[in-house]
Amino acid sequence: MKLFVAGLPYDLDDAELMEIFEKFGTVISAKVAMDRETGKSKGFGFVDMQNAEEAKDAIENLKDISLGKKPLVVKEADEKPSSPGGGFRQGGHRPGGSNNNRGGFDNNRRGFNNNRRGY
Repeated sequence: MKLFVAGLPYDLDDAELMEIFEKFGTVISAKVAMDRETGKSKGFGFVDMQNAEEAKDAIENLKDISLGKKPLVVKEADEKPSSPGGGFRQGGHRPGGSNNNRGGFDNNRRGFNNNRRGY
């Protein structure tokens, strides 16, 4: 079972996060989220535990415990929806207008849109 853990001290590393959760059972992995630009912790992470009952025990025993200034938030992680095509996101916002008419090109007809500039 994958767990989301927030409220982590910014100096906590992966090994220390794993050590905290190993008290409740077998930990497959523990990863503190790091900022790509600064290389510093974001104050949250993910722990993957082998057994769901042990993970639930960790959730119950670690909630509202403080390792630093903030209380820990420990809960089951939301699964990320997988996107086909290697991460391409469709339907994002495009500056300058609607996403439906991309520069006069009509995707439904695979030709130029007759509504713009008479093409």
